[in-house]
Amino acid sequence: MTGRWIEVADGVHARRYVELDLTVGLVIGAERCLVVDTRGDLDQGAELAAAVRELTSLPWSVVYTHAHFDHAWGTERFQPCAVWAHEGCRAELAESAEDDRAKWIAYYREQGKADTADAIARTTFVVPDHLFTDRAELDLGGRTAVLLHPGRAHTDHDAVVHVPDVDVLFAGDVVENAEHGFSAFSFSGDSDLTAWPDTFDRLLELRPRVVVPGHGDPVDADFLRYHRHGLHELIALKAAMGRGETTEAAAVAASRYPGDVTLAALATP
Repeated sequence: MTGRWIEVADGVHARRYVELDLTVGLVIGAERCLVVDTRGDLDQGAELAAAVRELTSLPWSVVYTHAHFDHAWGTERFQPCAVWAHEGCRAELAESAEDDRAKWIAYYREQGKADTADAIARTTFVVPDHLFTDRAELDLGGRTAVLLHPGRAHTDHDAVVHVPDVDVLFAGDVVENAEHGFSAFSFSGDSDLTAWPDTFDRLLELRPRVVVPGHGDPVDADFLRYHRHGLHELIALKAAMGRGETTEAAAVAASRYPGDVTLAALATP
């Protein structure tokens, strides 16, 4: 369950985990710090909270990049604190968290990970109490963290965290650095394949030096450009299928991504 810190800039850290290849973040100012995502249950959140305290004793706030369990269910161990998120994240947690809890408990029991399943069962969901629609700026003391909704992509309520003084961007699952960039888990019923390239354009407008994905090691702007082109190709393949100009098998063969990733993207609404 333990992770490792990667310092991506002065006072700006990513923390990497083997479990789900997850990446969370920490931005440290002179007076306050901001924790970017809190992992998937109260025990995982406790581990992260202790790890943050190894780096700073400053008061913290939390921001959710989106409502999915692995990013937003560990907050109990950070309370009391302000919890920021896009306004759509709060509604998603309220509507779906209990159903998702049952699903992930069953998943981890099937995987033989009873401790994780039990921790999820004991977890109290913390809904965000500080909401934004498009943009919010958090003064951390000598440093500003900018919360942005760049558009629809992995979900309809994705939030990213820009640290402009060091050109670092925490992108949540808008960006994933799996073996082939995207994984099949990148695309779900919440995802918007058609809007995703425009969302990448907005991220690139920030001119990030380092992009911290929601899963995988940090990347750069060229990584975003490559996979923006990949998204356009997937959109074109899906449109061609819709017009009856190609088959699913031919689309998979033509894609730059593995079959499971391509099929997941083509199945998005």
